[in-house]
Amino acid sequence: MAKTRATPLAESGVRINGGLLVVLALLGALAPFATDLYLPAFPRMTDELSASPTAVQLTLTSFLIGTALGQLIFGPASDRWGRFWPLVSGAVVCVAASAFAATAGTIEILVVARFAQGLGGAAGMVIGRAIITDLARGASAARAFSLLVIVGGAAPTLAPLIGGVLADPIGWRGILWVIFGLAALMLISIVLVVRETNGSEFRSASFLPAGGSGLLSRTFVGNTLVFALSFGVLMAYISASPFVYQVMMGLTPPGYGLLFGINSIGLIAASAVSARLVERVGPAAILRIGMASLVLSTLALLLFVLAGLPAWSFAFPLFTSVASLGLVLGNATGIALSSIPRARGAGSAILGAGQFALAAAASPLVNLAGEASAIPLAIVMLALAAAAAGALALSRNGRERSEATGQVQS
Repeated sequence: MAKTRATPLAESGVRINGGLLVVLALLGALAPFATDLYLPAFPRMTDELSASPTAVQLTLTSFLIGTALGQLIFGPASDRWGRFWPLVSGAVVCVAASAFAATAGTIEILVVARFAQGLGGAAGMVIGRAIITDLARGASAARAFSLLVIVGGAAPTLAPLIGGVLADPIGWRGILWVIFGLAALMLISIVLVVRETNGSEFRSASFLPAGGSGLLSRTFVGNTLVFALSFGVLMAYISASPFVYQVMMGLTPPGYGLLFGINSIGLIAASAVSARLVERVGPAAILRIGMASLVLSTLALLLFVLAGLPAWSFAFPLFTSVASLGLVLGNATGIALSSIPRARGAGSAILGAGQFALAAAASPLVNLAGEASAIPLAIVMLALAAAAAGALALSRNGRERSEATGQVQS
């Protein structure tokens, strides 16, 4: 379990125990499950709540807005007052909001409840990342984040499938009660497993972090941009995937689910490889390999599209693009947060807020030419990947030359 003195633990290279890592994975998985689990029930919600499809969609938008805002609140708060109590407070808000959402009688109440659910649930995401870098630095932190990416890759794939199975027998309210159960499990797990990792001697004297200057370092800014831009590549793919696989390739919904699942397995497998090799090779080296693969894969996708190749040929560069992210996301996160030992909560908040902002911006762009053209998707994915590669080049001067140690200098 976590100890109070965070910095000595991190410098000693102690491993995060399995129980704590499972809880942190649950904290990170709540948002994708709360986002995707009830999507198959949208048509029934419009009927039962006498609401328009746009209003029902707003329940998803309000959750994402709450999640982005919550990270900006709870991250700095955990630097100021410690990790444990802000984490518990956010979980309590999430549990209460989940109950209100499941019992909402109107679409307006549901929108507000979903906003509060995202706001409280964000505490687990942002503080969970900070806890990892309280306990580990460099390669050890990157390994832990790569393991969390495995869960993050599985959750968006499993949630719609589970939701589709549950939609008829238990309805949308039943699905929201399942989310309530996950939130309650999160709260119980926090109380039983998590201990304070940000000792009083390392806390900020105000809401703004004492080590906030590190947030402007090339290491933190560069790797944060790498993470956010690369996550934008993933969200562009997810947003366009139904049209690419079903409209352009002509696959049935089960066929779409199969290909989507195969790509998710690629992401999970690459993350597992990264977690296994990172302490031997170093997070910066693996990150460079992943970024090179991402740029080449998205470039290949654009060339395939412009060359007029059959739509089925897009499947290979899409697979390698998604798999490459398994080498990028966890390592970029670990390097970024390890570089700011006095402001990990605030840094995690910036990381998460940037992630959601770029995801929200990238998603609508991929269908600008309609559902029968992959050109916008290929351009958006390549542009984001190239920008991430540029951000990685920016960050290189902010790292120590001895990458094998996994230690990062801000």
